[in-house]
Amino acid sequence: MQALAHDLYMVTKVYDGDTVELKNANGKFILRLTDIDAPERNQEYGQKSRRALSKLCKGDSISVNVEFHGKDKYDRHLGRLQCNQTDVSLYLVQNGYAWHNEKYSNDPVIKNAAAIAREKRIGLWSGDSPIPPWVWRHLHTTN
Repeated sequence: MQALAHDLYMVTKVYDGDTVELKNANGKFILRLTDIDAPERNQEYGQKSRRALSKLCKGDSISVNVEFHGKDKYDRHLGRLQCNQTDVSLYLVQNGYAWHNEKYSNDPVIKNAAAIAREKRIGLWSGDSPIPPWVWRHLHTTN
């Protein structure tokens, strides 16, 4: 784990509810948020998830902290993002904008927050049977 807390970051683009473009003095790069999986942009709740992340993290007056955890198979940086002292992954899960990504995360706080959101039928959990993004991607992959 490497953290670059002394660098100043700005969220310059929000791709979807779990991927952003960050900019600092060294240039731009893509960050994939760890511990969560948000609906895809064309999936139900995908745009709501993207807008929630954008509202939380975009703008000149937003303070952004990043904790890096390596890279994924697409060469995106992996990490935790904090905007104005708000843990973005936790916020998105608590408000029903993303799933806890149990395959790649054992974070008990996020796991518990996801269970509570589901129990209270918050956000994407308000539907009868929301489709997890990993299932949706499989169903919508062209061969």
